[in-house]
Amino acid sequence: MSRPPASTSTEQVKGSVKEAIGKLTGDIRMQAEGRAQKRSPKSDVKPGTTRRS
Repeated sequence: MSRPPASTSTEQVKGSVKEAIGKLTGDIRMQAEGRAQKRSPKSDVKPGTTRRS
């Protein structure tokens, strides 16, 4: 069984958490990853393709 794709809001929340952890720990890379994830959430389905079960 495969997991359903994460919703956009879930990905944005994960990005916010990464950014906050980066700020707390002083990890600039983690902050950047969090900001990037908030701006453009990843999708496992590419446009123009159909998903097979």
